[in-house]
Amino acid sequence: MSLTVYNTLTRTKEPFQPLNPPYVGMYVCGPTVYGHSHLGHAKSYVSFDVIVRHLRFLGYKVLYVQNITDVGHLTDDADEGEDKVLKQSRLDRVHPMQVAETYTRSYFEDMDALNVLRSDISPRATGHITEQIRIARQLLDAGLAYVAGGSVYFDVSRFAAYGKLSRRNVDELDAGARVEVKSEKRHPADFALWKKAGPDHIMRWESPWGEGFPGWHLECSAMSMKYLGEQFDIHGGGLENQFPHHECEIAQSEGATGKPFVRYWLHNNMVTVDGRKMGKSLGNFLTLKDAFQRWQPEAIRFFVLQSHYRSTLDFSDDAVEGAARGLEKLTNTVRNLRESLSHAPEIGPNPSIDVTRYRESFIQAMNDDFNTPQAIAALFDLARDVNQALAGPIPSRASLAAILGLFDELGGQVLGLGLGSTGAQRESDLTPQLVDLMVDVRKEIRAQKLWPLSDKVRDGLARIGIVLEDKKEGTSWKRA
Repeated sequence: MSLTVYNTLTRTKEPFQPLNPPYVGMYVCGPTVYGHSHLGHAKSYVSFDVIVRHLRFLGYKVLYVQNITDVGHLTDDADEGEDKVLKQSRLDRVHPMQVAETYTRSYFEDMDALNVLRSDISPRATGHITEQIRIARQLLDAGLAYVAGGSVYFDVSRFAAYGKLSRRNVDELDAGARVEVKSEKRHPADFALWKKAGPDHIMRWESPWGEGFPGWHLECSAMSMKYLGEQFDIHGGGLENQFPHHECEIAQSEGATGKPFVRYWLHNNMVTVDGRKMGKSLGNFLTLKDAFQRWQPEAIRFFVLQSHYRSTLDFSDDAVEGAARGLEKLTNTVRNLRESLSHAPEIGPNPSIDVTRYRESFIQAMNDDFNTPQAIAALFDLARDVNQALAGPIPSRASLAAILGLFDELGGQVLGLGLGSTGAQRESDLTPQLVDLMVDVRKEIRAQKLWPLSDKVRDGLARIGIVLEDKKEGTSWKRA
């Protein structure tokens, strides 16, 4: 089965056919850096991380661009209100760029903890002012924009395709529905390409229309086209950005170039709490830094991947703890597999585990619009058969190595869960070394025939989930 993706632009699943195979250009809207990342960010960026990983697994050469928004994103997302970074700087009484630097570093720390691969390019809006001014001038020259009160607005009435992504009809938009009607706008749906800076606005740049700052929508068009070209393959982002942000990106980009902007629009759904969207404005969000105090980052990642990227993810303590238990089951299987491999015979029984079938089942799930829940189900089926095989005579080294390699390839490389021999899961704790040490100490105790003390060590380890197995060739251990 070849890769199919759900394209929001067409509302259908389509075969994935990049513009210039095997090269794939992919842009994902990055964070606005005015606060610490929360679980909603984890949903989005873990989802797109797995999409990038799977594309590369299939052999595509992906150029992945994810921006940092450090200016221009206003509090109501639609040309009114205060700049989010500037507002936070006023609250903290520091320079806006200090706010942006602080939370940019915080964002990357959280993503690193979640084993989210860094994008190939992480452009910042403030570093691309020239490109944004250039596009605004192109749109003015094409008659698709106008200057009013020192600001530049895109005229949606001049772009017939406006609304094709979100299926919104401009004529039906209520004049007061999303933005305050201002005399300088010809239509309430017109959006800012460049905003005049007020006297107290610290973040400001020179432009042909006076000092100001770029519009939020224009930033992503400028940065994506600079690094991926006027046409590219995948644009991703949160479902809440479909309108107005992505709709406006299409209008200004295609208006400036006269070419189709993006082939495939992919949108991840949101995290909810009791059925309501998780968000800072609603006060029901949990920062990732707080979440990491309660659960391992790997458990958070696994929790996200248990839902399809286009499905909502309802957060609760029980749900995350359930995900942690599920991940521990897979991890235990892999640990036991690795331990068995360490003393497996060169010649031994070959378990009836069809590695090729499990690999194909996993790939088929991922090729169906990146269906991570089904892919994880394939790993659990594999783990069940492995546990049954390890309950008997130890299989041959070659067969165990092949299975471990499969966990590494699928669970590690594609899902980023660190399963397998070279996965990214951080075994930074000292548990394996300490258990090995206790096994060696117990060996000395048994040599001195101190049986009660030997049993005490064995039973104590069992209480914390470590099972010792005494065999002729020595003592081995596994997690319960």
